[in-house]
Amino acid sequence: MNIIHSHLIFLATLFFTSGLSAQPDSVVAKEGGHTNRNKFKQLYQEFSTPNSYRTASGAPGVDYYQQQVDYIMDIELDDKNERLYGEEKITYTNNSPDALSYLWVQLEQNIRKKDAIAHEKDGNGAKPLMMVEEFVSDYLKDPFDGGFNIQSVKDANNRPLKHLINATMMRIDLPTPIKSGDQYTFSIKWWYNINNHVENRARSGFEYFPEDGNRAYVIAQFFPRLAVYNDVEGWQNYQFWGNGEFALNFGDYEVNLTVPADHIVDATGVLQNPKDVLSKQELNRYKKAQNTFDKPVIIVNQAEAEAREAGFSEKKKTWKFIAENVRDFGFASSRKFIWDMMAVKVGSRKVMAVSLYPKEGNPLWEEYSTVAVAQTLKTYSKNDFRLPLPQSHFCSRQKSRNGISDDLLELRQTRKRWNLF
Repeated sequence: MNIIHSHLIFLATLFFTSGLSAQPDSVVAKEGGHTNRNKFKQLYQEFSTPNSYRTASGAPGVDYYQQQVDYIMDIELDDKNERLYGEEKITYTNNSPDALSYLWVQLEQNIRKKDAIAHEKDGNGAKPLMMVEEFVSDYLKDPFDGGFNIQSVKDANNRPLKHLINATMMRIDLPTPIKSGDQYTFSIKWWYNINNHVENRARSGFEYFPEDGNRAYVIAQFFPRLAVYNDVEGWQNYQFWGNGEFALNFGDYEVNLTVPADHIVDATGVLQNPKDVLSKQELNRYKKAQNTFDKPVIIVNQAEAEAREAGFSEKKKTWKFIAENVRDFGFASSRKFIWDMMAVKVGSRKVMAVSLYPKEGNPLWEEYSTVAVAQTLKTYSKNDFRLPLPQSHFCSRQKSRNGISDDLLELRQTRKRWNLF
């Protein structure tokens, strides 16, 4: 007993003394070169050293800057072949103190290439239970072949620019660096196959309606866009994996959207040529909506949309939009769209609340959609900040299996949750 007891005392002493000599990181900070896990440590590692670009709080300093990127784009939607063509003239203003010898351009659509590395990140295999059509679509069909087809990258004098495409990013090497304060203008010509965003649950693309053979296009991330260059990281040239977010540059957009003549279109910014693309009756309704604040004005009603569905015009129309000082541009186009809008007072300004949706969204969308947009504008402008943009949109995206769009289900739940109407 005495021997056993002495061994226990020795082991307890050994454990106690060894614990003293190796306290956890949460108690004592490790020396340089090691990670400090002390929950009460100073946050020197988390915050950058204050400088003239950013203060200690992270707020802009006296030398803070942002690059400006302006776009003039000609876009054509090929409805028959489910394809988008584009040519863009880009003017890059270098507001940084650095001379830039190359530019990085984002090519998000490249995640839809057959050999895209993004396909490798979700290799979980088949689900335990799948619908037959879902299994066929995921495992028996040929994969969708998307991604940008870059036809040319040229300078302002129409001379080719050396460029390198690396998955979802493209680097453009410049003949001479862009000095601080200077501008550089160049162009990119491209096309790509548009994806069915209902089948692959993507953020943008088209939804196909087999009952009438039409498609509703909701298009985003659709053009080569300049990556951000800032004082913290330099170029933000991370690859796009399809489920992340990223910053974009502010700029002015002048966009010409050529679509089938029987399509209804809306986009970021303000329509410049309503007389050219709307019928006389539609134009009168459009003008009325600009000063109607109590309820939505229907520009294209359901009967008119159904008549368009039976058409398939071979002619084309070009809708012209201008958006000033925005970070991005998107648009929606379809001959199926019902279209309504109303004006909303935001401070001393007027903002248009707009909805586009197919007949499958009625009666819910016609009754609540634009009203919900208007209520959102009022609520956020009152409690957060006033929307600086001239329009706010709500556009149909995709149908769930029961035939009701996911957006409509969300709208219905929002109505119940906030008791807005």
